Amino acid sequence: MAQEPLSQKEIEDRLRELPGWSLEESRIARTYRLGTHFAAAAMVVQVAAIQDELDHHADLLLSYRTLSLSVNTHSAGGAVTELDFALARRVEDIAPGLGAA
Repeated sequence: MAQEPLSQKEIEDRLRELPGWSLEESRIARTYRLGTHFAAAAMVVQVAAIQDELDHHADLLLSYRTLSLSVNTHSAGGAVTELDFALARRVEDIAPGLGAA
C-alpha cells in the first residue's frame, strides 16, 4: 500500500467513510465503548491480529470498558497515509461483532 502522506482533503474524504473516526493532530483516532472490560480486552486481541497482518500498528489505550486507537505512519514522517485508513477500516469491520459502539 502507498505510504505517501495524504492531503488534508484526502484525509477528510476518507474520514467521511468512517463514522466515529477523527483527525487528532497528525493521527486518525477513535474510541470504542464496549459492554464489559473483558469485551474491550478481547477487542485489543482482535486489533493486534489485524495490526500484525498489516505490519502496521496503532497506539491502543484500554480503559475499563473502552478502547481508544490512534494511528499514523512513522515511515512517512508521522503523517496520515492510506495504510492508516486500511487499518481503521479493518477495525471497523470487526467492531460490530464484538459489540463495540
